[in-house]
Amino acid sequence: MDTTVQLCNEDGPAWDAYVARHRDSSNYHQYGWKRVIERSFGHTAHYLTARDADNRICGILPLVHMKSSLFGSFLVSLPFFNYGGVLSDGPDLDSILLGESRRLLKHIGAGHTEFRHLSIQGKGMPTKQHKVTMILDLEHDEASQWNTLDAKVRNQVRKAEKSGLSAVDGHAELLDGFYEVFCRNMRDLGTPVHAKSFFRNILETFPSTTRIISVLSNGKTVASGLLTWFRSTLEVPWASSIRDFRAYCPNNLLYWEAIRFAIRNGSRRFDFGRSTPGEGTYQFKKQWGAKPVQLYWQYQLNDGVALPELNPANPRYRTAIRIWRSLPVAATKLLGPPIVRCIP
Repeated sequence: MDTTVQLCNEDGPAWDAYVARHRDSSNYHQYGWKRVIERSFGHTAHYLTARDADNRICGILPLVHMKSSLFGSFLVSLPFFNYGGVLSDGPDLDSILLGESRRLLKHIGAGHTEFRHLSIQGKGMPTKQHKVTMILDLEHDEASQWNTLDAKVRNQVRKAEKSGLSAVDGHAELLDGFYEVFCRNMRDLGTPVHAKSFFRNILETFPSTTRIISVLSNGKTVASGLLTWFRSTLEVPWASSIRDFRAYCPNNLLYWEAIRFAIRNGSRRFDFGRSTPGEGTYQFKKQWGAKPVQLYWQYQLNDGVALPELNPANPRYRTAIRIWRSLPVAATKLLGPPIVRCIP
């Protein structure tokens, strides 16, 4: 096979044309996410393309190099999001791109490469199956979708409405409210927060395929989510609510409004995002009728490197999480972005 692999250093129209015609591509294979990551975090992105004898793209692999004194040096495809990894016209091309990834890993001296796949790719790579994404197949109209919901879920949506909560949808004009709720929620979870510029860059890069939905109480944002969609799937990668209003079920109203928006938008699937089976967020998503879809996180390891454990369940981070929960929200806005930029 006369195939060459090279870096994609153009603006990305040829890359996006390949993504658009490949049946297995995801939202995060789009070239615009390279610009979002570079602009928001300053990481170096290595976007590899496999090209045939006629210089046509026949495979792609987006990689981002992350490095810090705290978490080390590694490559991810793709950090901060649920999907990424190798995308090509066949297993032989997968192997070529993965081989180039291994050469890049050794060249830059990083510890490992993490691929976020929806199916197992390549042979012999260590694989974690600790996460699933929760997918809801959508009905063709809101009334039919409403009727599929569990009675408890419908009652919680009604409770939110009877409690005086209301929902609005918009774009960058809702970013401030979204971010305030997001920061409060992340602090309560003990998780460092992204800078607001990250979300602004997403909205600016994908103006026609992103939206914010917020739930209000007397004009104050108490829950909010950022929506993004690609082809027939709409996803809510970031959604938060204020714990003080939990009794009024703002999360239920938020997700119902997001589902309604997805149906009106012509989406056929609603992606609730990744969860750990059995945990609270998994049960919340399951009650809407969402089904788990296995995620496969695969690894290339440099010599002598163990599988990474950059997750909140790691005992080494328990003290840090406890301290973070005690910080003022204003402090987490300052301290969080430099930390979280290197947590994939």
